Parts: sequence; C-alpha cells; structure tokens
Amino acid sequence: MGYNFYTMSPLKRKEYPVKRLILTLSLAVLLAPIAAWAEIPAPNAAGVSNGHWHLNVRDVEANTKFFVALGGTPLKDQPGVVEFPDVVVRFRQQEPTGGSVGTVVNHVGFLVPNVQQSMAKWKAAGLRTEAGNRPEQGFVYNPEDLKIEILEDKTQTVPIRNHHVHFYVSEAAIPEMQAWYVKTFGAKPGMRGQFKAADIPGVNLSFAKADGPTVPTKGRALDHIGFEVKHLEAFCKKLEANGMKLDRPYGKTPAGVGIAFITDPWGTYIELNEH
Repeated sequence: MGYNFYTMSPLKRKEYPVKRLILTLSLAVLLAPIAAWAEIPAPNAAGVSNGHWHLNVRDVEANTKFFVALGGTPLKDQPGVVEFPDVVVRFRQQEPTGGSVGTVVNHVGFLVPNVQQSMAKWKAAGLRTEAGNRPEQGFVYNPEDLKIEILEDKTQTVPIRNHHVHFYVSEAAIPEMQAWYVKTFGAKPGMRGQFKAADIPGVNLSFAKADGPTVPTKGRALDHIGFEVKHLEAFCKKLEANGMKLDRPYGKTPAGVGIAFITDPWGTYIELNEH
C-alpha cells in the first residue's frame, strides 16, 4: 500500500523519508548493471553466444595495459580481466609455448571505425603493429605474440569491438570445420569475403587454408576460446550422447558458474560457461 504524506500523522511523516530512502537504495541495488557478463550477446536458437578468450601470459599487468591501450575496460573487481563489446579477455600467468600463429587459431580480430588512425595511435603508444595488405587492415601483437587483426567499419559507433576468430586448417577440412560449428553450436553458415564462415552472436568464425600443419591451441598464447551456453548441463549431455568426449565434464565453479571444456576435432580448446 502506498504512502500519502499529507494525511500521515506527524510521527509517520518523520518515518517516511527514511522508508523512502530505504526503498530508493533497494531499487538502486536491484537495478544496478551487472559488470562484464551482463554484456554477453543474446544467444542463438541453440542457446550459444560468444564469451571470452583465455590467454597464457608472462605478465598480467603488462597485458592488461596492452588491452586497455587497444580500448578495453579493465574490471576493477577481477584483476586480469579486460572487457570489450562482445568479448571478455582473461589472463592466466603462465609461460606460453608459443604465439597464436602456427596453431589452429591463427589470429583473432577487432573492428574499429578508422584503421589508420588506430594503428598510428597504438604505434605511438609502443605497441607492436604491422601493416595489412590494404589501408583498411592492420595487425597488432600482444607481448606473447597473439596476432590480432584490425579491420574497419566506418559506421561503427564504438571505438573498438570484437569481430572474428580465424581458424587455419587444411583446405579439405574447411567445409568440415564449418559444418562442425554449425551442428555443434548452432552457428549460421555463410561467407566473410573470400572465407567460408559461420556466425555465433557476438563473433564471426572464419576458416582459411593453412600453409602447413597446425598445432592445438592449448598451452599457447591463446589457450582457448569460450562460449556462453544456456542450459549447459543438458547441452553437455547432448554432446556426450552424440559421441563427443568432454575434456572436463560439466560442473560448477566455486562461484556457481557452469563450466565444461571440449576440444574441436582440429585442436581448438573451448571453454563452455553458463553465467
């Protein structure tokens, strides 16, 4: 029942501002935005959306500074985590066995409104940059040699956002890999320019021909990629029923987050979460 200030007794009038303050504070807590994971894109029909990259790094602070220089936002309550639109980057202090080039995930990609301006800014800030094959393309590398492609979208209204994960496999494996991600995660098949591709909310998965053999991602600079999955326990049971072996069966972290790990047939280590 609501309060009518003008018909209250003097005692009730004194109590009212306190009650109103308590109500206001309660609403503020309930309506406050949830950091980081509240920004996960809405899932597709299979319940899947993009989640995170997990990097092995020698120096967490140096990598935090690197990704903040790119335009990410560090999470104050979670050291070693930097957030971008559509992806969260997490760091684990561990010596990587190599960079991303040579693995099945050759590189990852961001979009910016103006590549040349961004590259000039990052070069001036001391980041390792590399020119692309055209003005609308460039590359940057983190301290552990994770290759990051930078592409241009002049219509973009944010300084930087997640765009793609680029897999390199044998030419014969490209259609198989595309079909696997479509079947397993409900990705939407298509093309990205010259590349066969598949879209999951928040990320494009692109598939290209490798010049030679590639190695699994686990242990490298980009250790694994992560997807968010609704009803993860049931999702994992379905994977197992279809003959897939989970590297880590479904369970929950101490914080109550659903988690499981799988490896795709080409060596991409994948974390599945339900926040």
